[in-house]
Amino acid sequence: MNKVADIVANALKEDIGTGDVSANLLDDKSVSAQIIARQQAVVCGIEYAQTAFLLLDNTLQINWHFSDGDTIRASQVLCTLSGGVKGIISAERVALNFLQTLCAVATQTKRLVSKIAHTNAQLLDTRKTLPGLRLAQKYAVRCGGGVNHRLGLFDALLLKENHIIAAGSIAKAVELAKEKHLKLPLIVEVENLAQLGEALDLTGISRVLCDNFSINDLAQAVKMADRKLLLEASGNIDDSTIVQVAETGVDYISTGAITKNIAAIDLSLRFT
Repeated sequence: MNKVADIVANALKEDIGTGDVSANLLDDKSVSAQIIARQQAVVCGIEYAQTAFLLLDNTLQINWHFSDGDTIRASQVLCTLSGGVKGIISAERVALNFLQTLCAVATQTKRLVSKIAHTNAQLLDTRKTLPGLRLAQKYAVRCGGGVNHRLGLFDALLLKENHIIAAGSIAKAVELAKEKHLKLPLIVEVENLAQLGEALDLTGISRVLCDNFSINDLAQAVKMADRKLLLEASGNIDDSTIVQVAETGVDYISTGAITKNIAAIDLSLRFT
């Protein structure tokens, strides 16, 4: 199975266990059903939901009326299904869990991206994702118009405060990183303008992450960097601050809010 199928199969196993005792009460007659949006949202998670249904009954017919990345309004039908009642009922909750969660990430991402669309800043996700759903949530971020940060601890170096403390200094940490992983992107986190100055004197850094900087300090950081290094703002990013942060001129804004501070989109499955 591919990665999506593996993730969905694990979710079905967790839910169904030794068998869906409620669904097994029913004759497996053919039915029709719809998944309906109860609120406006950015669609995401179609492959995950479809896989949930088809892993239980590959004869089900599913017709999606929207694609990932589309915006759906309240009361619109996201998809129609037809086939055996048992497969639809047993897969319903897992399919909706994926759709509701991934639509929420995409919707939240698009909302914040739209707030900073007048600037050059791009919105990044973080590693603050639900365990087991990182690939899915990072895909949802892209559907909402955001950009993926590193996938995990293996595909980019991010030297945070504890790495720097353990190494002895920013310069020593950067030197170690370049010695061992020269081909990987290297991001250095700084906590003040003095540390930014240290980073600007070094070579081999791909981007500097300004952690919990004030708006004034971010603006000063942009002047100091003078396009020599890309700047990322992170920490305490929310609806009330993101526009001001973007308007300082930073290149990226990263926030865990788009993957962990989300409210599930209201979707329901109804037989017709």
